[in-house]
Amino acid sequence: MMDILLRPGEFHFGDRHTRIRTLLGSCVSLVLWHRQRQIGGMCHFILPYRPSLRANRPDARYGDDAILLLLNEIHAAQAAPGEFHVRLFGGGNMFPAMARSEGSQIGRKNVEAARHILAGHGMHIDEEHVEGCGHRHLLFDISDGHVLLRHASSKPGDEQAWDVVVEKV
Repeated sequence: MMDILLRPGEFHFGDRHTRIRTLLGSCVSLVLWHRQRQIGGMCHFILPYRPSLRANRPDARYGDDAILLLLNEIHAAQAAPGEFHVRLFGGGNMFPAMARSEGSQIGRKNVEAARHILAGHGMHIDEEHVEGCGHRHLLFDISDGHVLLRHASSKPGDEQAWDVVVEKV
């Protein structure tokens, strides 16, 4: 079994012999899984859109490019985007005490961008665990589609709160 750790600005697409994990704060991860073929991928993007100055190659740090990179992998696998289950995670407010600052809004903006970009590509989100406060640990097992999610709240007085959710599409 190959175990991949995604850092911010990375993505990975693999087969049933792959598990992908990441840690999210205000960043967002998309998890795509094809049940019949046991292939799928995950991205971990930092900002919703690339600035107007485009480079020659897509950059997975930006939501619009990260989704394009995953779509490229889907097409290379000779699959159709509509065949994949799509899950959306992250976008947490990491600074709840600064509720009105620009930095506290980036998680919400990342989530909104992911929804908008996916809809623009005709993709439907099947499940999501987004926004709120605190960070999330994700572990995606491509062999069975399970996503293990640990969500730690960063609300004052709530530092020890952990929700554990096991999802299977």
